[in-house]
Amino acid sequence: MPKLSVEAMKKALDWAYDKAVNGLPGTDTAEELAQGYLRKATSVEEAAKSLIRWQTSKSATSGFLTGLGGAVTLPVTIPANIASVLYVQTRMIAAIAWMGGYDLRDDKVQTFVYMCMCGNGVKDLLKNIGMEIGIKLTKSAIQKISGKALAEINKKVGFRLLTKFGSSGVINLGKLVPGVGGVIGGTADGIATATIGKVAMKLFIQPGNGGRTAPVA
Repeated sequence: MPKLSVEAMKKALDWAYDKAVNGLPGTDTAEELAQGYLRKATSVEEAAKSLIRWQTSKSATSGFLTGLGGAVTLPVTIPANIASVLYVQTRMIAAIAWMGGYDLRDDKVQTFVYMCMCGNGVKDLLKNIGMEIGIKLTKSAIQKISGKALAEINKKVGFRLLTKFGSSGVINLGKLVPGVGGVIGGTADGIATATIGKVAMKLFIQPGNGGRTAPVA
């Protein structure tokens, strides 16, 4: 198993996003996942919170892809446990973004989904482009961000994820969430997922600002 690199993490993120948006065999896409939760909720906020709780309560997202069998082709040099975490968390964020009314096929929206993977570290990334966490993104604000700024953000996200997982490919989710310390396995993964979900809500959904509604069944 070669050591992980920033470039490998970026490729793995692209893979996870593609599978989240377009689907894996036997799984819902981010949009389908979002629609399912919207059908059961009375508001976008309620649906997003319910989705986050479900993801957080899963005992071990790191083993998700393994259970799908040989139908999944993993990114080169990325272990199945890391690919699983990236896929599950990316799909959750993308579903929240879709609930908020964003186009998942917009490259700039994709970059903001990646930013959420940094957890609370997203605050520093937003400062670099003159934005603050807790202020819902507008489509016009997203489109004003330059391609150069987005490329720099993607690079920084890759660095942060490399720190999160470690160059050896061993998951170290405690680095993402202050106070986790030596907690390992599903507990740390759950805490990290909850943190990432809350960041995604702050970025893509604000109470009273609307969003999508569920289609009529």
